[in-house]
Amino acid sequence: MLKTVAIIAVPNFSIFEFGTAFEVFGIDRSDRGTGVPRFDFRVCTPVPGEVPLKSGLTMNVSLGLEAAADADLVIMAPYGREEDVPESVLNALRAAHARGAWVMSICSGAFALARAGLLDGRRCTTHWHYSGELAAQYPKVLVDENVLYVEDSRIITSAGTAAGIDACLHLVRTEFGAAVAAAIARDMVVPPHRDGGQAQFIDRPMAECGSQPMEELLRWMVANLDEEHPVQELAARVHMSPRTFARRFRAETGATPAAWLNSQRVLRAQELLESTELNIDEVARQSGFGHPVLLRHHFAKVLDTSPQSYRRAFRGQMAPAG
Repeated sequence: MLKTVAIIAVPNFSIFEFGTAFEVFGIDRSDRGTGVPRFDFRVCTPVPGEVPLKSGLTMNVSLGLEAAADADLVIMAPYGREEDVPESVLNALRAAHARGAWVMSICSGAFALARAGLLDGRRCTTHWHYSGELAAQYPKVLVDENVLYVEDSRIITSAGTAAGIDACLHLVRTEFGAAVAAAIARDMVVPPHRDGGQAQFIDRPMAECGSQPMEELLRWMVANLDEEHPVQELAARVHMSPRTFARRFRAETGATPAAWLNSQRVLRAQELLESTELNIDEVARQSGFGHPVLLRHHFAKVLDTSPQSYRRAFRGQMAPAG
């Protein structure tokens, strides 16, 4: 069970990406009645003391790398990838993986995992700006620049910036189940849609839109996923022309009405697969797809898996909340 989390910070690490891990694991939400446990969150560095950040600020880190020696999860914070990583850091990452702990990198932190040899023969990702460089420097590493995160043999690598949130929530969901991950996501106000067809096994709360009528429309659409929603009828509900509505909808959600609706249907199907014993026909009906064939098609398109495989993965790994 995931209890202790250690994040390794080296000089010139990125504060925002560091913050994404802290937001998920470093805030005590155990008293909120949502089943989220309290994590023992530790920040460590090769030489304790003032550690410079990429932004020009400094952080006082009092713990050395011994703090990562018994951690259930060791996270490599992103840093200036052109800089050498101390061998002590590489050894800490190798030791964590060798003892069966989770190892994660956010953004350019993947370069440290690659230097430690942990990514040889494994799929991984990093920020798309750096993916070509990572692949060129480490030809044994299988770099996928088109995804937000990759899990391979208890090693999780994520793309840049907010993709670290996706990766952390994926791990929470794997260890504790969908309800716990959803509680953290709601607390963080994670956006409901990330375009590009990447596999993101997390719950997402409703979007905060720029206009109340549009936000109310989105909520109504989610409450009525089993209905057809022609653009003309949606536009009429918010008193817009179809052309204006389509433009405003994309501007506020990042997707077309049809794509956004399908993403919400997939999310509803995920929830039903995780939390109920409904058969696939009934999941398809209640999620708004109507037919199992459509459910399987969109699951494969969005999540690169089947409903049955998804249910086996997440119902099989859920731990009781509390």
